[in-house]
Amino acid sequence: MSLMNWFEDKRKFSGLIGAFIEKATKGYVLNGRRKDRHIKIDTTKGLWTRCDNCENMLYIRFLKQNKRICEECGYHLQMSSTERIEFSIDRGTWHSMDEDMVARDALKFSDEDSYKNRVIFYQKRTGLTDAIQTGTGKLNGIPIALGVMDFQFMGGSMGSVVGEKITRLIEYATRKLMPVIIVRSSGGARMQEGTLSLMQMAKISAVLQIHQAQKKLLYIAILAYPTTGGVTASFGMLGDVIIAEPKAYIAFAGKRVIEQTLRQKIPDGSQVAESSFDHGSLDLIVPRNLLRGVLSEIFELYSSAPCR
Repeated sequence: MSLMNWFEDKRKFSGLIGAFIEKATKGYVLNGRRKDRHIKIDTTKGLWTRCDNCENMLYIRFLKQNKRICEECGYHLQMSSTERIEFSIDRGTWHSMDEDMVARDALKFSDEDSYKNRVIFYQKRTGLTDAIQTGTGKLNGIPIALGVMDFQFMGGSMGSVVGEKITRLIEYATRKLMPVIIVRSSGGARMQEGTLSLMQMAKISAVLQIHQAQKKLLYIAILAYPTTGGVTASFGMLGDVIIAEPKAYIAFAGKRVIEQTLRQKIPDGSQVAESSFDHGSLDLIVPRNLLRGVLSEIFELYSSAPCR
């Protein structure tokens, strides 16, 4: 393929994205429901929930089938890492990595409760060992390495375990010549680990440099609500392609922190995905139920690029 033809394909890609978004109608969602009847519903947590945006009452069974998108206003509610893996990876192809890795309380940190007790509490609450799941699988038949952060585990904070699991995932993908996708939903670095958590920013960025610049392999960053702090300031914004979900909160410091520090009013809506896209920080804003198709198109374009 010539360079001119490749750029022509890239221009066509924006049209394909528009076609995908046109499919995001109620009828399209209903078709998705019929395909997702295998999803298990935990009735012990109630049958209904409320949309964080329009406050409409939502039936949990339909909400899960609709990938936690409100049918009334289209708002993307928070999704667990397990749910994301289920809708992102072809069934039966997921192989998790480093599930037995757990955090150590090196600083003996304690406030209202000890750090050790907090970790144990969230492990029991979520069924996870820490705030991320990593592994390999296939997305529409394409082998990928995937990391999904989980906000339900201590606000998705990045400690030494999260950093190490992401680092090992990227190193494995580099050896196997696989693309990497990391989905973030995080409050930033985990303060209970101090400098150990901040070190993860540089460590992950270093292995990404090898993966992207030296080996010419693809890294896609997906930003969900919220993406903040040290995650935003490091691997969150290093993707070859950076995709955000609609209305996702994306920032380094929160609005209240900025206003109290600078003593200036921050405009409403300045820290959502749409504002970041307008200012060139993002490549795409893609609804959750269209993400698989968009990622497949990106992989196809990447594989045909003449200079990769």
